[in-house]
Parts: sequence; structure tokens; C-alpha cells
Amino acid sequence: MIRLNEFFSLDSFYQSNKGITMSLINTQVQPFKVQAFHNGKFIEITNESLKAKWSVLIFMPAAFTFNCPTEVEDAADNYAEFQKAGAEVYIVTTDSHFAHKVWHETSPAVGKAKFPLIGDPTHQLTRAFGVHIEEDGMALRGTFVINPQGHIKTAEVHSNEIARDVKETLRKLKAAQYTAANPGQVCPAKWNEGAKTLTPSLDLVGKI
Repeated sequence: MIRLNEFFSLDSFYQSNKGITMSLINTQVQPFKVQAFHNGKFIEITNESLKAKWSVLIFMPAAFTFNCPTEVEDAADNYAEFQKAGAEVYIVTTDSHFAHKVWHETSPAVGKAKFPLIGDPTHQLTRAFGVHIEEDGMALRGTFVINPQGHIKTAEVHSNEIARDVKETLRKLKAAQYTAANPGQVCPAKWNEGAKTLTPSLDLVGKI
């Protein structure tokens, strides 16, 4: 299995997880029920909570680590942009929601978070999304964009020593939203909001 401090190839990841990340694209989020710490309260979140708006699930190895607070802070600094796009952000670790309360209260970076911090101590979410590290009981750095119908539109998984840039997640979210609102259009490489898109056709074959 993949260790917390190891690099791994996509091939080895798919083999060890039986291709689950690839198969998740455009599939429905599986039923789940978890607890989260959010704005001073404990709340329940289920798969139904993700319906009717766009959602971004950001899996992290564990609370009280060195790299994870930098990612929470990055998400917090860009949270207004996610809200403007009509999306909710969820941070997920295999710690309990009680641990997330203390994490939020003691870490200046995590304390900026205005979005739910989901506890997944039973590993139902990490396993469902194919990011669970069995021998460590932690998660890989997985990021998933989910549409209002509960379908997974993007899946990205990092080895845990490589932190992410949430602005790239925001770009992917907006691309997924654009293509959902404009069937038949595709977003080319490095597409950003407002840029031109493509309409696939025979006329373009060999001309791009």
C-alpha cells in the first residue's frame, strides 16, 4: 500500500485502489452520513446535503499536521470566490468532528475556515472516494468537484507531501459549471472564466 511519505505513479494508485478514482467520474455520490464542525456548531452532513448546489470535497491526511493547515488557509482565503460561484467547500479528514473543533480553535490558519470541517473516523468517505490509506488510517490529498445532481465531475489525487493550489480547483469548478450550462462546448487547456471555448466538430479535426 501507499505510504504517507512515498511518491506514487498513477498506475500504482489505480491498481492499489482497483481503478476507483477513474470510475468515479460522472457517477453519483454514494449515500453517507457524517458529522462536521461548522461556525461554532456540530452539524450533520449527508449525501443529500450536497444536492441543489455545487460542492467541493477536499480530503486531507489529518488534523494537527504541518501541511494541511496551509491548504485549509488557502481554501479560506479563496472561500468568497467559491461562494460567488454558488459552491460549498468541505474539508475532510479521518479525525472526529471534536478534533476539528479543537483544530479550528487552536490553529490560526484553520481558524479562518468558514466552511464545514468534516470528521470521517469510520472512513466511509475516504473509502467511497478511493483516497483511504488502509495502513495509516488517513487520507490522500484528494479533491472532488460535485454538481448539484450529486455527480462527480472532477477527481484529483496527490501524494501527501504535495500540497494543492485551491485556485486551480476554482478554475476546474468554473469550467465544470460552464460546460454544464453550455452543452456541446468544451474548455480547452488553461481555460479561465471568460475565455473562448470550443465546439467539437469534424471541421476541427487536424486543425488545432
